[in-house]
Amino acid sequence: MSQWNARVSYRAGETIIRQGEQGDCAYVIESGRVEIVLEKPDGRQQRVGTRGVDTMIGEMALVDDAPRTATVRALEDCCLLRISKEDFSRRLLQADPVLRLTTQVILNRYRDILTTAEIASQDRSAPAEALERGHAERGQVIEGIRLCNDLRAALENDGLELHYQPIVSANDGALRGFEALMRWRHPVDGLIPPDVFIPLAETSGLIIDVTRWAIHAACAALSRLKAALGRDDLYVSVNISSADLASQTILNDVWLALKESGLERGQLHLEITERMLMDQPERARAVLRAFRMLGVVIALDDFGTGYSSLGYLNSLEIDVLKIDRSFIAAMNGDQRSLELVRAIVGLGKSLGLQVVAEGVETSTEAEGVARLGFDSAQGYFFARPRRECDIAADVRRPAQSLELRVSAR
Repeated sequence: MSQWNARVSYRAGETIIRQGEQGDCAYVIESGRVEIVLEKPDGRQQRVGTRGVDTMIGEMALVDDAPRTATVRALEDCCLLRISKEDFSRRLLQADPVLRLTTQVILNRYRDILTTAEIASQDRSAPAEALERGHAERGQVIEGIRLCNDLRAALENDGLELHYQPIVSANDGALRGFEALMRWRHPVDGLIPPDVFIPLAETSGLIIDVTRWAIHAACAALSRLKAALGRDDLYVSVNISSADLASQTILNDVWLALKESGLERGQLHLEITERMLMDQPERARAVLRAFRMLGVVIALDDFGTGYSSLGYLNSLEIDVLKIDRSFIAAMNGDQRSLELVRAIVGLGKSLGLQVVAEGVETSTEAEGVARLGFDSAQGYFFARPRRECDIAADVRRPAQSLELRVSAR
């Protein structure tokens, strides 16, 4: 779990950081204002600066084990976002090597400057604060910290939800299953797109918890949908990340979700990407093999958009190929794209894989994927993602409508 997302509050006059104490975290000021005070050996105190909203205090604790160099007190009631040394170190290790080295050198030299400068006689608070705030605004760092903190709260307080997009037979429109797609409706900012909050979850370390929740929620939902629709042959597909694949808990998380929901073999699909296979091929082989033993179906998502390697299709435990929307859209009116998609479908079939078309949005595309021999398809042409409570009423209409289109082509 990420250790950087705690929100803490202090009243005016309270001490937040005490000079000489050991520190293990820094804080970003979300609201309020603080003063920074040097306590001299003779007992006198001298204010050397103040800090306000969107600035950081206690930052040197993130890079060394030296005692705190100053006392920080709240001038007003304050709300702070905590960043732990553990989380900072993990992020630094994941950074580009050049960036990592540069960051460490700059931070260490900053420490040297602070310890040698006669800061007691110089009031540098205003320029430093202005510089920090300007940097935060340019890089949107503070906003990212806030959203990560709110994402943790959403995860703990049922603030996330799954919507389910039907996956249908490309030939006759019969319902085959669903892809579970995550949604976050922020209480202040409204609907936050997955392409915003999923990367935040990955960089903050929250993605393991988010995926665990998604797998459990999707399995439980499918169990209920099977009963509501009177169908025992449906499946649900959930996306996982590279961090999930490397997690020591992923197998147990999946096993527990299957056990609690009572799903049968083949009814949980997990979607991975080509990049995940490239990043950690040996780990991928071991985990995918273990998934197979649990009865989980593995789908290779967005095939053709990453570092495609035909060797992976043969050597890894892959069951389903999901062809990216960009290929589906390009094949109409472009003969080369059409032949490429035809070749990919043929390759998948020859390897015994199910082939799914993603992002089908028009009747022309739907008819095209049916003619090319795709097994299944999904996209707005068939149905938009729906909440679980809407599925029972909605999924039959797209399937029947598609059946009329297909039979009439």
